[in-house]
Amino acid sequence: MNHEIVESFAQMVREKGIDKDILIGIVEDIFGMMVRKKYGPNAKYDVVVNMDKGDIEIYLEREVVETVVDPVTQIELKEARRHSGEDIEIGEEYVEIVPLNGFGRRLVVSAKQNLNQRIKEIEREAIYNEYTGALGEIVVGEIYQIRKGKGEILVIHNRNELILPRSEQIYKERYKKGDTIRAVVKEVRKGAGNPVVIISRTDPQFLMRLFEIEIPEIYDGIIEIKGIAREPGDRAKVAVLSHDDRIDAVGACVGMKGVRIHAIVRELNNENIDVINWSDDPVVFITRSLAPAKLKEIQADRENKKANITVAADQVSLAIGKNGQNVRLASKLTGFDIQLVKEGGEEEEYDMDLSEFREELGDVMFHKFFDEGYESVRDVIDTPVEELVGTLGIEQEKIAEIVQLLKKGLEEAEIEESEETVEVSTDDKNATQLPTELPAVEPPEAPAREGTGGDETAPSEVSDNEESRKE
Repeated sequence: MNHEIVESFAQMVREKGIDKDILIGIVEDIFGMMVRKKYGPNAKYDVVVNMDKGDIEIYLEREVVETVVDPVTQIELKEARRHSGEDIEIGEEYVEIVPLNGFGRRLVVSAKQNLNQRIKEIEREAIYNEYTGALGEIVVGEIYQIRKGKGEILVIHNRNELILPRSEQIYKERYKKGDTIRAVVKEVRKGAGNPVVIISRTDPQFLMRLFEIEIPEIYDGIIEIKGIAREPGDRAKVAVLSHDDRIDAVGACVGMKGVRIHAIVRELNNENIDVINWSDDPVVFITRSLAPAKLKEIQADRENKKANITVAADQVSLAIGKNGQNVRLASKLTGFDIQLVKEGGEEEEYDMDLSEFREELGDVMFHKFFDEGYESVRDVIDTPVEELVGTLGIEQEKIAEIVQLLKKGLEEAEIEESEETVEVSTDDKNATQLPTELPAVEPPEAPAREGTGGDETAPSEVSDNEESRKE
């Protein structure tokens, strides 16, 4: 029986990674509790656990006396000699081995339950410590369950269950059981059972870790990522700074023929990534962040973190980007509230990304629109209802409700916009903010493109997808 118990403990050490000394301590405590329950709190005992030999021995110590007063701590001389078979004298210690089967079934069951509880607590603490220490690091696991109701994905990593919530998934990705998936550990919470480990593929930290994996100069600290602004699955802007004048930060990140950046783009389901050189000059940095658009004038208010930018009429669409993506990401990256003012004061037609109404539409309905190529609100409301019904296979009444919902949301958002400006808020959880203390700099008349000998055009960012530069 002893051997079986110790063997089961040794298996726990091997499979669950529990420290052997800690486990031995727990076993000694549990069996000590059994002795105290059987013989009382005054009992003198010793529990010896030998994992190597697979043995547990419990020794009960009693004093040899002429007349027994306390049978728990004392034993009569005659009885001690009979059991030991040795010449033992009064005042000496008599030690006997207590067999496990002498404790009774109830005590053994109670000890087993107590032991299991202690083991579970150690396991939970070990899991919590393991993933708390891995916060912000990438883990690779296997998808073993997809909860369609909640949209959660359960991932197995080192025999532990991790959760990838719907909000942390790249919306264009489709997952299936058995797939291998990479994600960053975002949060670890203690619960009633095992700790809840939340992983993410949308957090900017995930993109940062991918850069570290694919670009040795970043891992070694030669190139530093100063900021990341990201709309997962669509586009991201990454600001980098080289601490070695001999190394071009953007070129090193992109790699020969884009091989480095392509590896990251593939991992993110073809998310466009713009890599730009960071600058502590807010005017230069904003100019680079809004590339490929050419800007006329920048008025930067460092104290209030606001920038008013005048843009030529033919550059407005480039500055704003598809569904406002370019200016929105530039605002997140620089930390400035950016207002684009069109030269001449002509008003641009306002639009919104359809993904901003994903919650109102529901996941299934949103993907129906997205899979048919409807990416913006105006893509939907400018399409005849009959065409939407035929394309999507949805009842006309439902289509009418959706169109009305989108129109109302677009109108409410447009009210907040100035007639001649597009205002962008920097308050976004997916933005990695840069240092706020930027020196006040007067805007130059015409920012020069880097490496072009002073060509009066805005510095160009590096994008993995050239089409994104034409948006």
